[in-house]
Amino acid sequence: MTLDPHTARAAFEESTDFTVGLEEEFALLHPTELGLVARFEELRDAAAADPVLSESVEGELISSEIEIRSGRGEDLAAARSAQRERRRRLFALAGAHGIALGATGTHPWSDYREQHIIETEHYRLVEDGLKYVAWRNNTFSLHVHVGVRGADRAVEVCDRLRPVLPLLLAISANSPFLDGRDTGLHSARTQTFTRSFPRCGIPDPFGGWEAFARYIDFLVRTGSIVEYTQVWWSIRPHFAFGTVEVRICDAQSTAAEADGLAALIVACVAQAARDFDGGVPFVSLPGRMIEENLWRAIRYGLDGELLDLDRGGETYPAAQALERLLRWSAPARAELGIEVELPALGGAQRQRRRSEGGMSLPEVYAATVADTLRTYGEDEVSGSGGDHANRRAAPTAAGGDLK
Repeated sequence: MTLDPHTARAAFEESTDFTVGLEEEFALLHPTELGLVARFEELRDAAAADPVLSESVEGELISSEIEIRSGRGEDLAAARSAQRERRRRLFALAGAHGIALGATGTHPWSDYREQHIIETEHYRLVEDGLKYVAWRNNTFSLHVHVGVRGADRAVEVCDRLRPVLPLLLAISANSPFLDGRDTGLHSARTQTFTRSFPRCGIPDPFGGWEAFARYIDFLVRTGSIVEYTQVWWSIRPHFAFGTVEVRICDAQSTAAEADGLAALIVACVAQAARDFDGGVPFVSLPGRMIEENLWRAIRYGLDGELLDLDRGGETYPAAQALERLLRWSAPARAELGIEVELPALGGAQRQRRRSEGGMSLPEVYAATVADTLRTYGEDEVSGSGGDHANRRAAPTAAGGDLK
């Protein structure tokens, strides 16, 4: 990918607002034992016979992982429709090859030392540069691209979303288990990936394209990166696509959760752009303050408390994060016709409650994989996680309470 910020700036100046692209990562599993299996290349080669899958299947670091991409949708509905068709084809192909697919932020027990880096030039660079940090990163996530026209505007949108990212993580947290044990965390994926990789996590505010471009030039000049995808922030302006890419979220175990979370992210990006356009006052918070909420989201997810950083650090239940984001994004959602549905309990909460109810770790994961197959593979868009009732929250009042 180009490292020239000047070329990338042109991509943003020619971009279209609120186009959407979705990227979802799945674990490749033994069909009965449910451990990770190194069969990406087999699925990739098989997908070549399918004109839709051949364009949308990608590798993602290890050969026991596969990514499916929607491509560019002119709006959220188009991207989700494309992604649903690609998911259906992927699950059918995997099933025909005797491969199960998992969708949690981490695999609960498979040993990272037994996984293999896929054979591409990009991932050879990643492995050579990071060694243990790359080997340890057996994680799975959801990425959402949203078109934002204007380079300065895209950077400003990223700046405005920095304090929102921990709320999105708390809502999406879906990786309580790792290395055969309950980690005590709700997003072990974030701890494994975001806390280990360089140029990762929530970036500093830049205030505009010029400062951002200077930083990228610095990384290139010092030999710190050789391609832009080595900037692994939880949110970033994407050089190739002219999009703001939100990368903070764990993979979601059900199709409805992935769809609902994508809708929420698109609404947040659109609202941040709307606020910037309207001159809504905004002061960039220091990273050290946002980090406190990031840690709370990693550790406790929706079971904990978050800090209202606009009100001196008052606490509120993390379970209110969705309501707060919906209240803030109500104007953008109304303009774009976006509805958000997510279950009452998040993925990490459901997994841990199953464990607390007496299920063994393999049983918990088997139940979660069954949810994934049922909802992604059969495209049951209304299903969102077993017996837990959906929560549709769509308050219309706008303003405040982001952090």
